[in-house]
Parts: sequence; C-alpha cells; structure tokens
Amino acid sequence: MKKFALMGAAGYIAPRHMRAIKENNCDLVAAVDPFDSVGVIDSYFPDASYFTEVERFERHIDKLRKTNGKIDYFSICTPNYLHDSHVRLALRNDCDAICEKPLVIKPKNLKYLKNLEKETDQRVYSILQLRHHPAVLHLRERYKDSAEKINIQLKYITSRGKWYQYSWKGDQAKSGGLALNIGVHFFDMLTWIFGEPINNFVEVNTADTVSGLLELEQATVEWFLSIDKNNLPKHAVETQQTAYRSIIIGNEELEFSGGFADLHTKAYEEVLRGNGFGIEDVLPSLSIVHEILNKREKEL
Repeated sequence: MKKFALMGAAGYIAPRHMRAIKENNCDLVAAVDPFDSVGVIDSYFPDASYFTEVERFERHIDKLRKTNGKIDYFSICTPNYLHDSHVRLALRNDCDAICEKPLVIKPKNLKYLKNLEKETDQRVYSILQLRHHPAVLHLRERYKDSAEKINIQLKYITSRGKWYQYSWKGDQAKSGGLALNIGVHFFDMLTWIFGEPINNFVEVNTADTVSGLLELEQATVEWFLSIDKNNLPKHAVETQQTAYRSIIIGNEELEFSGGFADLHTKAYEEVLRGNGFGIEDVLPSLSIVHEILNKREKEL
C-alpha cells in the first residue's frame, strides 16, 4: 500500500485529494496545515498524524524515512506561491510530488524542478484533471488529425465575495493573478487539444476580470474570465446560479455540466501507474497565464 503525506489539508481542494488517495487503496499517513479546521480528515483517514507547523511535519517525515514507514508521495494543496517550495521538500525527502495547479507561478522555475528530479531520482506530477474528463478526451480524439482552424469561445464566471481580494488569491505575487488561479486548467485543456500558443492578446485585465484573444496552432480562442457576479448572464442570475461556464467550439457547445466528481481519483490512478502528467506538460498553459500577468504589470 502506497503511503501519502498531505500539505494543505484545510483548503477547498484537499478533500478531493483525500478521496483520491482513499479510492486508490492508499494510506494518508500525515497531514499539515497552519489552520486547524481539518475535521474532514476523519471521513477518510482519522489515524493520520496532523501538524500545524511544516517544521514538525518535516521532522516526522524524516523519521519515517529512516524507518520502515517511509512516505511514497506528497500531495500538495497549499497556496500557489508555496507549491515550488513544497515540491522541493517532497523530493528532498525521497518522495514523489503530486501538486495542484499551478506547479509554479513563473515558467522559468520549471527547469529548477526538472534538475531536482534528476538529482533526487524522484518525480513531479501535476494535477491536470480536465485531461481526464470524458468530453475532453472525446474532443481531443475528434480534432487530433484535423487541419481546420477552429474558432472557440470560452467564458467562465465564478462569483466571489469581497474576501477574495483580501486573501492570498487576490495577491498576484502569491496567486499569479486571476488568469492563473481560475483559468489555467482551461488553457491547459485547449493547448492539449489544439496545440501550442502562437499569439496572446489581452483586452481586459483588472483585479476581477480578464479577457483576450489567444491563437493556438489549430484554434483561435476568445476567452473571458471573471469573479464579478455582475458579469453573470441573465439566465444564470434568474436561476440563482453563482457560476457560469461556456465553451463553444465551432458552432457546438461543449457539454461540460457533469463528469467532474472523480477526476482527481483518475489522475491519482494514472500517477500510481506511472502515467501521470509531469513538468513538461504544464509549460504551454503556464506560459500563457504568465504572459497575461506580465502584460497587466506593463500596462500599470
């Protein structure tokens, strides 16, 4: 049975990782988070050791490494700006790392992780869960040999309250900006299907809304991302929806309403088989969102 340690146990995404570990018949041995609202662990691994300080957590991992209790994987669900450091912590403790998006904030840091992989003989995996969605897999198969350039419209609005801008997510140095925080999975999905980015034009870039035009090898994408509830379409407001997602490819709406429940479980399954997505896989989408952030900084 593979053994896991979890960094970032109190966050929104952590239960999906706990479930994925459980459903793949693995064990969560230790978890760390400075916030102690982690009762959800009881639903999955009530016997897991828990720490509020990374230093004590790391000491525990080191003790296990020197005994028969060595950890195999770190699952990393911490804030974006800590991912790089926590991946390094995993590798230096002779563990593979499974990291939530984004793997790093700045693309240039990928090469340092790649070098550390070679140095430690460990692996870094990134959670790119949309690549496991049935509709996305069907779409990739459909367009893999197409010579036609497709027009795509992407719109994703997920309303957030005032707290957002006061949290680490609202701090660009810590989150990498709005496009990275809520848009990177969509950009990854599109580049995985329609090829490398060629041109990236930013039209609107504010604290709560970003939009632009992205040219890929096989597609031109008009994209719009927002956390402002005032951008929700009328029918979403009337039905009291707080989020709206639409991807139109050519003249067809991508059916994207379901199929999300077990994507992390599938991602973990592939990692355990040795088929997970690694450092090179995140570069195209990460380059897109980093360029968006840089354009905003230049404008300011």
